Amino acid sequence: MSKVFSFTGSDDFFTGRSLYPNPKEAGLFLSLGRQEYGYKPLPKRSRVSVPFDFSGEKWFDQKPETTIETLPDECLFEILRRLPEGQDRSLCASVSKRWLMLLSSICKNEICSNASTKNGNEDSDEGYLSRSLDGKKATDVRLAAIAVGTASRGGLGKLSIHRSNSDRPLTDVGLKAVAHGCPSLKFLNLWDVATITDEGLVEIANGCHQLEKLDLCKLPTISDKALIAVAKNCPKLNELSIESCPNIGNEGLKAIGKLCPNLRSVSIKNCPGVGDQGIAGMVSAASFVLTNVTLESLAVSDYSLAVIGQYGFVVTDLVLNSLANVTEKGFWVMGNGRALQKLTSLTIGSCPGVTDVGLEAIGKGCPNVKNFELHRCAFLSDNGLLSFTKVAPSIKSLQLEECHRITQLGLVGVLFYCSAKLKALTLVRCYGIKDMNLVLPAVSPCESVSSLSILNCPGVGNSTLAVIGKLCPLLHKLELVGLEGVTDTGFISLLESSKASLFNVNLSGCINLTDAGVLCMVKLHCLTLDVLNLSCCKKVGDASLTAIARECPLLSDLDVSSCAITDAGIRAIAHGDQVDLEVLCLAGCNSVTNKSLQALKKMDSLQGLNIKNCKSLSSRTVDKLIDHLWMCDILF
Repeated sequence: MSKVFSFTGSDDFFTGRSLYPNPKEAGLFLSLGRQEYGYKPLPKRSRVSVPFDFSGEKWFDQKPETTIETLPDECLFEILRRLPEGQDRSLCASVSKRWLMLLSSICKNEICSNASTKNGNEDSDEGYLSRSLDGKKATDVRLAAIAVGTASRGGLGKLSIHRSNSDRPLTDVGLKAVAHGCPSLKFLNLWDVATITDEGLVEIANGCHQLEKLDLCKLPTISDKALIAVAKNCPKLNELSIESCPNIGNEGLKAIGKLCPNLRSVSIKNCPGVGDQGIAGMVSAASFVLTNVTLESLAVSDYSLAVIGQYGFVVTDLVLNSLANVTEKGFWVMGNGRALQKLTSLTIGSCPGVTDVGLEAIGKGCPNVKNFELHRCAFLSDNGLLSFTKVAPSIKSLQLEECHRITQLGLVGVLFYCSAKLKALTLVRCYGIKDMNLVLPAVSPCESVSSLSILNCPGVGNSTLAVIGKLCPLLHKLELVGLEGVTDTGFISLLESSKASLFNVNLSGCINLTDAGVLCMVKLHCLTLDVLNLSCCKKVGDASLTAIARECPLLSDLDVSSCAITDAGIRAIAHGDQVDLEVLCLAGCNSVTNKSLQALKKMDSLQGLNIKNCKSLSSRTVDKLIDHLWMCDILF
């Protein structure tokens, strides 16, 4: 300790070893809380207040205890930056909050070079470690501890912070600690932390030059200043996601596009300050590297789409959602720009400018689109969809959601024109598709389609299923969810047209299906069924379960929630040949009672069992199941 007080500012006093020869000695120092630290000369005589001594003994002057805590921060800083990285620094960080914050303020380049090795080996700084903080865990002190503790253990590579502690909110001090101690940081996610400002993010940019991915969401005080700092100091940035940051505008995005030569993916959502200048400047500057673009809920116009169509030479994935100011002209110009030749995935949602004319232009300008999704396009009709499929024959996956002007004619046309490559077709809440008595011409079936999903389309009934069955005979995955108009007749007609084997079947919410339809499916596809969902098929009962248990040996996932299942059906499954059954859902099966206990206990292969709202199962039975099936995740 005498060496500390004889310190004159020279580096010569450093001995090359820890400040504390005995590690336990560091634990003797307790946190002193918030104090003012500074050097003050000791008075000649200590003035202390002591009680009056009636014993007649002599009074003794009480001298203040001399400790290292009396040193000012500047001296402690010089001492701590000479500590070798590893356990010694971690031990010193645990002495007090003051020591922790001082250690976390030391940058890598401020640590003495001869202290950066331990046992002859340099510490790794590759960014192997990942940390995630949520809510109350997100504090300045915890971030400082992470910055100090991860420095010698591979380096911090990924940091995610979701929300902050309301009592002790995260501030820029915590981000500064990360910036100083974690130069290996490559991924940073900040979500809903209102107390973070530009100052903290600027420190990250200045200290973490390896940053590759930045995700900012719900940060009301972050502005272009922070983005410009990232652009200037983080040349390896390749992914940028910004959502609900009202103070971020055009200048920051233009800087990112110009100064980040590796930028591949950009997602901008709900940022009212972002306009055409920002999007156009970024896309045009990064025209030969930018592959993924997502624009959602922005005040951009036709001009932004025109720039994408003109400069998106390497764009492969494009998402355009809720662009209220973009008109038909914007989509038409984007398609005619002829730059989107490499586009393979296109998603458009809630854009009133999507019309038949605009969609046809996009099809012509994007001939290599394979995955195509349309959500809530109110002005799109069968004509536009068919025109698109004619000029974009490469489509492999098509999803239509809430496109109410699409009818059964449009659906049949899609299957006709995309018969060569279309593999997956999904319809979600498309109310315009209704049963029609169509007489199909002699056309070749669409034998490429292997996956069909029709979800909550109330107009779809037996006639539509019969038509689809003839056009799609080679299905492997079938989802018919919430189709109350479908009965055994339509379902069986689709099954009988099938020339392939079904692996995954979801019939949840088809309340008019009965055991007859399920028995037909089991008869035709029993040897391949792997996943079967009969949830809320209230007319399906023990007969179906018995057939499944007897005929479907490869079944691994079975859901019969809210079906007419009784104890007899459970016993049948328990004695069946499903040696690989991993998931069984019986939620809401009120006819399953305590008598099923022994049968359920025999299902040793189960990894998941759902018995929620099975009102006839007692808590005692549930406890016995939990004790016996101890490797199974049981929901009750």
